[in-house]
Amino acid sequence: MNMLNTGLAQEIVTRTMRIIPFNVNVMDAKGVILASGDPGRVGQLHDGALLALAKKQPVEIDAASTRHLHGAKAGVNLPLAVNGQIVGALGLSGEPDQVRQFGQLVQLTAEMILEQASLTSELQHDSRYREAFLLNLLRCEASQRAELEAWGQRLGMDFTRTQVVFLLELQVDQAGTERALADIQRLQMRMLARQPSVLTATVTPCEMVIVDTYETAKNIERAGQRRLQVFSDLVQEECQLPFTLAMGIAQIGVEAVSISYQSARQAALIGLRRNPRLKHFSYYDLALPVLLSGLGNSWQANQLRLPIARLGQDRNREMLRETLDAWFANDENMGATAKALDIHRNTLDYRLRRVAELTGLDLARSEERLLLYVSTLLA
Repeated sequence: MNMLNTGLAQEIVTRTMRIIPFNVNVMDAKGVILASGDPGRVGQLHDGALLALAKKQPVEIDAASTRHLHGAKAGVNLPLAVNGQIVGALGLSGEPDQVRQFGQLVQLTAEMILEQASLTSELQHDSRYREAFLLNLLRCEASQRAELEAWGQRLGMDFTRTQVVFLLELQVDQAGTERALADIQRLQMRMLARQPSVLTATVTPCEMVIVDTYETAKNIERAGQRRLQVFSDLVQEECQLPFTLAMGIAQIGVEAVSISYQSARQAALIGLRRNPRLKHFSYYDLALPVLLSGLGNSWQANQLRLPIARLGQDRNREMLRETLDAWFANDENMGATAKALDIHRNTLDYRLRRVAELTGLDLARSEERLLLYVSTLLA
């Protein structure tokens, strides 16, 4: 284990010398001084530390003994161990009778610092491994299926359970991407501590995905809304930048994460276009427009857009489109629509007749009303 470096050694010296009135030296496993309250000693070989390392126990050196030891001063030297392995030594300068009482306290403090650093390193390594796995799941290439299944098994991921992706996007300009990345990385570490069961990955400097797992898809909409709020609270604690958070479709299988991610991205795009003031979006609130978005610019999509395209030829097209949107938003209820638009019922009747004339659709027929609704979603 080669984890005792100059930075950690200096942290041990700084923190321990705040609580004891003696000089502190920290040596590596070869007895070389890495940090000291006396900067002139850094880089020197410490014979007292070598004795403590060899014996794996405290070694006291009095003034008389220093004449026979290179680079040593009177004091107490103690080995430093992390997880049962010796990684270096600690030295307190002074007459042994004076510094002995501080030895165990300083040794405990130093080993706690080293153990915390070791744990952080392990968590970061595990986090990077999990993140690499998740980034591959997002792509989910057919040729990688067997490899992803084996990888998931090593991480304890059960592909028979329901997977849901939550997509976080921070809203920044070009100059703010560095800050956004720092916020996302800090948020990832926070989630690792607070929500260890979820997977996270940084997709871009401004985008992070969170994968949550559920036993079944039952009541997933309600559970997802609760998780949206939990994750949103965490984001607000760690990030000052404006953001959007979108929930994707719940799926099972190796392809689940990729599909859920794509649906979350479309839900965010469509949700923002409809209401830029909102910051939470769910596939389940926008299922139809999200599914239709997959048509792209196919001939089917172009045909579905025709009714609204015809509407666009009228000089009152904006008013007619506003009327249509309100009509569909109020479930085609004439009274509620007229109230929402603050117009007379007869005015609404006239506008809808004009829509029917321009589009060539019979709004009395449910199938043709549906076609017009789909056309508004694709326009």
